[in-house]
Amino acid sequence: RTLDTLPWARVDQVLDVLDAARLGGRKVFVFGNGGSASTASHMACDLSKNTALPGAPRLRTLALNDNMALFSALANDLGYESVFAEQLATLVDAGDVVIAISASGNSPNVLNAIAVAAERGATTIGLSGYAGGKLASLVDYPIVAENDCIEQVEDIHLILEHMITTALRERMRAALAVSVAGINA
Repeated sequence: RTLDTLPWARVDQVLDVLDAARLGGRKVFVFGNGGSASTASHMACDLSKNTALPGAPRLRTLALNDNMALFSALANDLGYESVFAEQLATLVDAGDVVIAISASGNSPNVLNAIAVAAERGATTIGLSGYAGGKLASLVDYPIVAENDCIEQVEDIHLILEHMITTALRERMRAALAVSVAGINA
């Protein structure tokens, strides 16, 4: 039932945003807590590696929850609610893409980071669950897995991550094939 209610048109828009970021040399930042941190790490890996095609610009993706030295220093010195916002304050530029993953959609550190991203002119994407939480109303592209079971929400976020990566790679392959065909014509 949850898959049937996903906003598939918005997922297509996210593909457009990521492809434009790739072509424009923009950065993509992904982050989350707990299971969402695992999904963020997985997504950063997949978007970086599995969309790298010969002759195509690469998608420059980084998971903000992966640098434990920086993450724990920020948490210790400034508070856990600042761990993502402080990293974005240093790294994000206008036109970059920020993907926040939060099953509840209400994690303060995620919401604070989205505020910094928006302030800096980044395009924001939110993957959340339940009814979307505050995150769904703060991002440019909310994708809500409307489900009250956290494990199923996290499963759907991982499925979406894989679908987005695969669809982006296929889109890139098709564009390269058209480009090569045009050169050979």
